[in-house]
Amino acid sequence: LAAAPDGVRADVPAWCEPLFARAFGAGWPEEGAALAARPPLDLRVNRLKAERDKVAAALMRAGAAPAALAPDGLRVPATEAAGRHPNVQADPAFRKGWFEVQDEGSQLAAVLAAAAPGEQVVDFCAGAGGKTLALAAAMDNRGQIFAHDADRARLAPIVDRLKRAGTRNVQVVAGEDELAPLAGAADLVLVDAPCTGSGTWRRRPDAKWRLTDRQLAARQAEQAAVLDAAARYVRPGGRLVYVTCSLFAEENDDQVAAFLERAPGFAAADHAALWRRQVPAGEGRARIGRHGLVLSPALTGTDGFFVASLARAG
Repeated sequence: LAAAPDGVRADVPAWCEPLFARAFGAGWPEEGAALAARPPLDLRVNRLKAERDKVAAALMRAGAAPAALAPDGLRVPATEAAGRHPNVQADPAFRKGWFEVQDEGSQLAAVLAAAAPGEQVVDFCAGAGGKTLALAAAMDNRGQIFAHDADRARLAPIVDRLKRAGTRNVQVVAGEDELAPLAGAADLVLVDAPCTGSGTWRRRPDAKWRLTDRQLAARQAEQAAVLDAAARYVRPGGRLVYVTCSLFAEENDDQVAAFLERAPGFAAADHAALWRRQVPAGEGRARIGRHGLVLSPALTGTDGFFVASLARAG
């Protein structure tokens, strides 16, 4: 396909081509093509119960090896032809809570949130709890995490996952009214915002052909609302970390820029410095934008993610 039109080489819907071109410039067809490749199977070692070498040894037959960037990551290579990944969740190590299945990009988003032991943390869109579990491990079960999601059904799996992982510093909060005492008190508020999921197309290749511009507009409205709602819980001197699994600037840099206009008490972090500090093995691999950083299959070998860390003035 070397001589094919850019959109064909990228394997993306025609209406998305300008979105990719804006996000990545001249290299956008390669980014699209990487989203059409087969993904690996990524695991996050639960440091509350095991070390990475121990889990890698237990999963040696599955082909697990240390991930390139995430400090607690293991990777099982992508399959070929009609092959399938091994069912690692049937392994005794999984039942013991030694690891979780989690893309390396999602792991890095939690690493970039930089949760510290003893902090008060609100995971505002916790869903099934993948990032909640990663934050709890990073905090060594010290401090407190309040895992909230507006959709109670999405929270359903979290209780069993917390129990298996040996997590003791998480409270599951279904109703936002229960968060009221935390207004202006949280050291960190993580917003894993609803989005188009364009960064996960290699895992859900049908999703890109079902996505519409109306759905993109709907997600943008939801993102603005959730940012405004979550910001009220950040204490002076605390930080708001905005994450999407999208590669579109309309859901990423644009959303952060608009939020900063509405909330002048917040300012974007130095994301180049944040990346160097939190992911020293990733020098030069992430795309640093105006208000955040981008991970993608072509850049970092992960699913596509955007992460913006915003500090509230003290």
